[in-house]
Amino acid sequence: MKLATIEHQGRMRTVAQTADGLLLDLAAADAAPFLTGMQAIIEAEERSLPVISGLLARNRGDHLLSPDDVRFLAPLPVPNSIRDFANFELHCLQALETSMRMRASTQPDPEAAYQAYKASGAYALPAIWYERPFYFKGNRMTCSGHGGTIQWPRFSRTLDYEVEFAAIIGRKGVDITVDRARDHIFGYTIYNDFSARDEQVRDQQFRMGPSKGKDFDTGNAMGPWIVTRDEVPDPYALTMQCRINGQTQGVGRSGDMQHRFEACIAFLSRDETLFPGDVLGSGTMGNGCGFETGRYLEPGDVVEIEIDGIGTLRNVIGERR
Repeated sequence: MKLATIEHQGRMRTVAQTADGLLLDLAAADAAPFLTGMQAIIEAEERSLPVISGLLARNRGDHLLSPDDVRFLAPLPVPNSIRDFANFELHCLQALETSMRMRASTQPDPEAAYQAYKASGAYALPAIWYERPFYFKGNRMTCSGHGGTIQWPRFSRTLDYEVEFAAIIGRKGVDITVDRARDHIFGYTIYNDFSARDEQVRDQQFRMGPSKGKDFDTGNAMGPWIVTRDEVPDPYALTMQCRINGQTQGVGRSGDMQHRFEACIAFLSRDETLFPGDVLGSGTMGNGCGFETGRYLEPGDVVEIEIDGIGTLRNVIGERR
C-alpha cells in the first residue's frame, strides 16, 4: 500500500491511497492509537498494516480526501535518523572527475594541473569502496514533502539535486544478517538530497563532511509515498529518472547499486541497533545530479524524480536570497 503524511485544514494527517487515487484519513477512519502518525504505523507494522488494509477494502466513501485539497509533507516528517550512502559507481566516478576538473580550473595552467591530479591517483575511486558501503548522516529535522518549495540557502550560489530512493527501517535490530535484512525494511520512498555544491566543495577540502553543503532547511525532500515492501517485490529492478521543467536529465536503474540495502543494513547494524523510522538513502544514481551533467538548478525550476512503482516526487526551487 501507499502511505503519506499530509496537512489538511491546518492539521497533520496520515493517509493511505485508495484504488481510485483518493486519500483515506486513517485516524478518522479508526481510533486505534497506532494509526495516529507514520512513526506509530511503522513501529506497529504487524498490527497497523492489516488494519489499514481492512479499512481500504471496506471503505464506502467515508473519510476520503482529494490529493488536490491537501499539502503533502515528508511521509515520515521527522525520521528517526537519515543515513545517505554512495552506492552508484557511475555517479562516484563522474563526481570525482568533475571535482578534479573544478580544482584544476583554478590553477594557472588548468590542463597541466588536471593531468597532474589524474596521474596522482588522488581522484581515483578507492578499492575499498567496492568492499564496504560508505555513508554520511543527514539532518533529520530538515525534511520537505512532495510539492514543497526548496529554500535557496543564503550561503550558496550553486544548488543541485540528487536522484535517490530510500528504504525505511520498520523493525528494530542489531547484528542483522544480509539474508534477514529485508524483513527489517518497512517500505521505500523517493529521496532528493538537495546540495549546495559550492559549499560542499569547501566542506571536503578538510576531507570531512559533507556538512553545510547538505545541511540547510528544506534540503531533504522525500515522498510523496512510503510504499510498503510487499508492493515492491524487486527493489533492484526499478527505473529511476529526473526531469527539470519537463526535460529529462538522467535515467538509471536501482539495480546498479554496488551495495544493496540488505548489505547496508548488515553493515550498519554491526554492534549498532537500527530503529523503526531510520531512513537509508541509496546514494545518487549515475547522471542523477547537475554535478555530473552540468545542469545546475535555477530559481523557479520544477524538479521531478520518478521511480517505477514508487511514484513521482516534485519540488519547486525558491528564489536566491
